[in-house]
Amino acid sequence: MTIIPKLMESGLTGRGGGGFPTGKKWGIVKKAKGDKKYIVCNGSEGEPGVFKDRYILEKYPEEVIEGIKIALKTFPNSSAYIFLNKNYYKKFKTKLKSLTKNLPITLFKKTGGYLSGEETVLLNEIQKETKYEPRLKPPYPTQSGLFNQPTLINNVETFYYIAQVAKDKYKQTRFYSISGDIPNKGVFELPISWSAQKILKETGNFPAHPFFVQTGGGAMGEVLLPKELNQKVEGAGAIIIYDKKKTDSFKLMEKWAKFFLKGNCDKCVPCREGVYRINEMVRTRKIDCKILSDLFFVMEQTSFCPLGKGATLPFKSLCNKLQLL
Repeated sequence: MTIIPKLMESGLTGRGGGGFPTGKKWGIVKKAKGDKKYIVCNGSEGEPGVFKDRYILEKYPEEVIEGIKIALKTFPNSSAYIFLNKNYYKKFKTKLKSLTKNLPITLFKKTGGYLSGEETVLLNEIQKETKYEPRLKPPYPTQSGLFNQPTLINNVETFYYIAQVAKDKYKQTRFYSISGDIPNKGVFELPISWSAQKILKETGNFPAHPFFVQTGGGAMGEVLLPKELNQKVEGAGAIIIYDKKKTDSFKLMEKWAKFFLKGNCDKCVPCREGVYRINEMVRTRKIDCKILSDLFFVMEQTSFCPLGKGATLPFKSLCNKLQLL
């Protein structure tokens, strides 16, 4: 069986946060018309509390490169880029250059901020565009991506698992970044079917003190109370545990807001102004429920890219669940 049917059968989904079916994406790129095709391994990982890709690059770089090599064989007349944030580039470049010697694979050091992890911003950065802004979709990168050619973009963890699928070793697992007010911080490879509660208990991280967690992303993740932990962890696979008594909710929200302010590209008004107004409210601790509700709605419905649409989730879930509104 060739790799694309294997990927389809495995049910593997992208591990960069979007969760798009990997086999389906590979199939689209395979069928796309183009003079050349490109492959991009996204290792830009820059969200607080998300560090699984760093762990994989440190422990399993050979598997990641094997996944990229499988893509190169699958798409004739193709070449690849490994897009790494500055710290990962510095830390792993020697090993990765050794593993990619004599292969059409280029290491690229990310120069932009958090938004460079968005697939079309990433493409603009590799093309050395002057503005690191998201592109209008469609067309999608699978149809017209890097240098206007069909482009496959997968996360570091996804390429690791592509290698596992090819060897019939994929066991329906994923990597979880677990941090916060707990004793056993780290990265754990565990079944994708496990609930957040089971993950915390099995890793010795289920707190005895009052707490809440943020799952999915380290900034864009949803806030959950202990009674809500019977659901799977989606997104980038992050779990951050907060001691309820020690955590100042407004300082936490201000931390998120500053991250989004720094990370957005200023391209669209809803995201730029929305995050600014949220930051002002949490900084001064003067929250107007009506204004905040309107901001959430406008950002979710009209922001140009996923940053503005998803930035509302942590604020909304924290405020509602801890009854701050």
